[in-house]
Amino acid sequence: AASVQVQLVVPIAVVFGPGSVPGDLPRPLPFGDVQEMEISLNLRTSVKSRYEMLYRSTTGQEEAALAAATAREADAALHPLQDTALGSLTMYVVPETSSLLPQGINVYVGKHRSALVRAARSLAALQARLQEVTQVMSFTASSIAAALSDRVSDGQLSPDARRYLKSSLGYEITFSLLNPDPKSHAVDWDIEGAVNRYVKPVLDKLSLVANFSVDSQILYYAVLGVTPRYDKESSSFLLSAHSLPHVINPVEARLGSSAASLYPVLNFLLYVPERSHSPLYIQDKDGAPVSTNAFHSPRWGGIMVYNVEAPASPQASLPLHVDVDMARVMEVFLAQLRLLFGLSREELPPEFLLESPGNEGLADWELDHLLWAHTVENIATVSTTLTSLAQLLDKIGNIVIKDDVASEVYRAVASVQSAVAKLSLGHLHAAFQASKEAVTSSEKAFFDPSLLHLLYFPDDQKFAIYIPLFLPMAVPILLSLAKIVRETRQRKKEPTKMD
Repeated sequence: AASVQVQLVVPIAVVFGPGSVPGDLPRPLPFGDVQEMEISLNLRTSVKSRYEMLYRSTTGQEEAALAAATAREADAALHPLQDTALGSLTMYVVPETSSLLPQGINVYVGKHRSALVRAARSLAALQARLQEVTQVMSFTASSIAAALSDRVSDGQLSPDARRYLKSSLGYEITFSLLNPDPKSHAVDWDIEGAVNRYVKPVLDKLSLVANFSVDSQILYYAVLGVTPRYDKESSSFLLSAHSLPHVINPVEARLGSSAASLYPVLNFLLYVPERSHSPLYIQDKDGAPVSTNAFHSPRWGGIMVYNVEAPASPQASLPLHVDVDMARVMEVFLAQLRLLFGLSREELPPEFLLESPGNEGLADWELDHLLWAHTVENIATVSTTLTSLAQLLDKIGNIVIKDDVASEVYRAVASVQSAVAKLSLGHLHAAFQASKEAVTSSEKAFFDPSLLHLLYFPDDQKFAIYIPLFLPMAVPILLSLAKIVRETRQRKKEPTKMD
């Protein structure tokens, strides 16, 4: 793989409220400081992180905002006063005795790009706490390693590193309702209303990362590929954890969404079990029922089982009318969408309190978390694509490079250099846009039809094609030429007769 050397710069403002300044500051406020850390992945790939810290005191407006009754109110009041540039962070240090943070909580992370941090006795202790917050809100060594998983050995990766979606210019989301028993259940789901209400705000925020398209479908008589086990104690049917992988393949054959798609397809399936297998519950590895009655498959999507209550009277007319609770369903699907993108909130220290992102589905700093990872991944992808193209051109000497292909290569190189430069300046948004342009140009060059046609005609194949055609014609011609040469030589050897 080609060498990738990237420096990620995170601008951080550390703002001290009244009574929160450590006694061992090296010099009076305001002052700057720089902390560097190298994320070494292998000999050819290294990422340097540089945290540019600016320590200062609160302004009058910030001091008034920090006087709010709760951390949530303070976060909302502080938001208009902050630097809103993508990738930048603001840490407000509050006194150790502050009532803004609940008992036992040292860090409150808001839904924008700021955090409230409880003061520490010394600057070193505070900096250790700030570093922990910074990595949560920007990137960690494991998130960068996951973004570069194609270049890193499995030993350096976390177990979930290869489970997240790869960076792409676009994604297609398909919501499918599976009704295997339409004679018993007439299922009605307001998917359009649910998408507009729950999914659209999330995708509007993610539109900075990629383009999204959403469609839906209803599939009748689509059954799971696994027969559930009946449990007498609970009078229900169970799907065990080890049988879940076998559920997807038979269902996927019916979906038909990924066949003609240019982008990765995320499938979210709502399965209403047939009457003969109701109620149906999913078990985890320990045999306990899964609370959401759903599971997700990395880089593919998720499935939720939606049980229908049995009618009170056995003589009830069929089919039963079922109104799907879309709020409950979308809560599960949006949680699965976050997992697919690697936005998990589970691996956090206990003294951290994270504000819910609300209707938008993800906080501003979580969007930055995605952009950091996708920018680095895009740069590595472009490097690999252009290196493969160069190796291809070296192997095939007679390949013709058209001007438009050459210009795309030059554009990709310029864009990736711009992305690396913007990252080193801390301009995350500009760097990500440049990396997307680099990916587009490099793929246009690599998959250009003029190159693909010539790939199938190396010299050995040309000989294999033309020799059977010309050899039968060439043999008699060569024999005739040889005969002419022999006769000419014999004529020269014969003595001329003199009269």
